[in-house]
Amino acid sequence: MLLVDDDPLVRAGLRMMLGGAGDLRVVAEAGDGAEVLPLVDTHTPDVVLMDIRMPGMDGLTATEALRGRPSAPEVLVLTTFDADQHVLRALRAGAAGFLLKDTPPAEIVAAVRQVVQGNPVLSPAVTRRLMDRVAEAGEDRRGSGARARLARLNERERAVALEVGRGRSNAEIGRTLHLGVSTVKTHVSAILTKLDLNNRVQIALLVHDAGLLSEDEPTR
Repeated sequence: MLLVDDDPLVRAGLRMMLGGAGDLRVVAEAGDGAEVLPLVDTHTPDVVLMDIRMPGMDGLTATEALRGRPSAPEVLVLTTFDADQHVLRALRAGAAGFLLKDTPPAEIVAAVRQVVQGNPVLSPAVTRRLMDRVAEAGEDRRGSGARARLARLNERERAVALEVGRGRSNAEIGRTLHLGVSTVKTHVSAILTKLDLNNRVQIALLVHDAGLLSEDEPTR
């Protein structure tokens, strides 16, 4: 794992906490987003824990640059509530999720493990706030574009995409649509490929942009 934060005390705390997990290892640290790409090339971490606000290159720019490369590591963004709009930018760039800086240590460790396994990390309460931000500006233009992209999917893929947008796991989607988990995974992979997306987070954002989430069944 690569730790990226301009505060040495934050990095030290994260290193101590994650190093004590046993199955996780911090391979390098950076205090500026400009250091991320060279350190990733040198150490090939599986996950980058990325702060947003740094004095040189910010974490958003670094995330966009990193996720635009082939075989890029997953990125977990460190944030606070007042940076909602910035986190949306990071998620659209392909970040696997976000953590609040006051998240309990055990939950941070669990979140990193989830990302290593290929699962996005999204807090339902904060996700709701982020999703609401999507609708604040350019809603009509964004919505029509999202609906056009989702029209490329077949009926079953569209149904799976809708459930991903509601925050359901593969097992929950399988129960809802009466599909096996392996079949759900196949549909999710097809959706990512057809729509040129990086992960489930981006599927969820696209579904929300298209205005397909039912008001009577809130995202969990």
